[in-house]
Amino acid sequence: MSTFPGFGTNAVHVGQEPEQWEMNQVVPLISLSTTYKQDAPGQPKAHDYSRAGNPTRDVLQANLAALEDAKYCFTFGSGLASSSAIVNKLKTGDHVICSDDVYGGTQRFLRKVSIPHHGLEASFVDLTKQGEIEKAFKPNTKMVWFESPSNPLLKVVDIQAVVAAARKANPDIIVVVDNTFMSPYFQRPLSLGADVVVHSITKYINGHSDVVMGCVMTDREDIKDHLFFQQLAVGAVPSPFDCFLVNRGIKTLHLRMKAHYENALAVAQYLEKNERVEKVLYPALPSHPQHEVHRKQTKGMSGMMSFYLKGGLEESQRFFKAVKVFTLAESLGGYESLAELPSVMTHASVPEEDRAKLGITDNLIRLSVGIEDKDDLIADLENALKAAVPSI
Repeated sequence: MSTFPGFGTNAVHVGQEPEQWEMNQVVPLISLSTTYKQDAPGQPKAHDYSRAGNPTRDVLQANLAALEDAKYCFTFGSGLASSSAIVNKLKTGDHVICSDDVYGGTQRFLRKVSIPHHGLEASFVDLTKQGEIEKAFKPNTKMVWFESPSNPLLKVVDIQAVVAAARKANPDIIVVVDNTFMSPYFQRPLSLGADVVVHSITKYINGHSDVVMGCVMTDREDIKDHLFFQQLAVGAVPSPFDCFLVNRGIKTLHLRMKAHYENALAVAQYLEKNERVEKVLYPALPSHPQHEVHRKQTKGMSGMMSFYLKGGLEESQRFFKAVKVFTLAESLGGYESLAELPSVMTHASVPEEDRAKLGITDNLIRLSVGIEDKDDLIADLENALKAAVPSI
């Protein structure tokens, strides 16, 4: 498996230089102070107030930027806080093109906050179809927002194709890619032309299911200035302790992502051959409709997949009652394996007619494959599938 050169070394060392601390600590400090003594009025050494800047946050942001090969990174108190920070660059009357299959919290924010309260317009479009992309642009389109792969249907969008279409329509359109499902280990959208990358750090980057955080990364100076102002003026910043935990979690990111990929590929191959499964959605499988696009723009695949169980809600309920190694829970990207039913959990806020159109049905099960022993994961799924659909 090819990787981005130096990823593990950067994860361990960038931003961690012991010389920045008085006692040359190898592990960066947790700086809990909310304020900083100034040498003279208006002349702080670096920071004046911890909402605007914090040494522990500085360390994390420098490390994250290196992993995504970005000039700038800004962290926020959650993935959605990061999303709102970049959407706040838009003004009343601006139009956003958003992929039709997207994290439920993202579409909820656009539908129930940005559109009714801030006067934005939004179109939800299947960005895997080039013709649909080109038809979606309007004179007031200012942003394109998508995930690749998407949540929960694992659609893979050709990032370079969307960027090209946006540049043709209006060079000033901001292209935002939510890279949460991939982590910087497998995909770097900025290198493919995107203007902004968003991560829910809660997921793979932290990887231990004990921190809620998000970040936004960019190479653009105007967006950098905007994001710093969002930290300062809106204030949805993470705590120093959470920054410390994420910085620690990153040190094993490259190791964890290798294990997620190995396990998930084995699970996907098992599910694809199982007679109790209708269809498996995993971009690393040759059967995936955008498999070649996935191969072109990534270095591998994470532990995220979905599959259609034969049956409906009753069979799905039996499946979830039977799993033992997989845990029935929302979220994803931790070391532990999780399973959930998007139609009534993470994507319940998507309008019912849209769920039906997209294929987010009561037999669509999403898995976040963890780093346990893969034979135990497959055995757990085997038992649960037999319990869910016993008649075969």
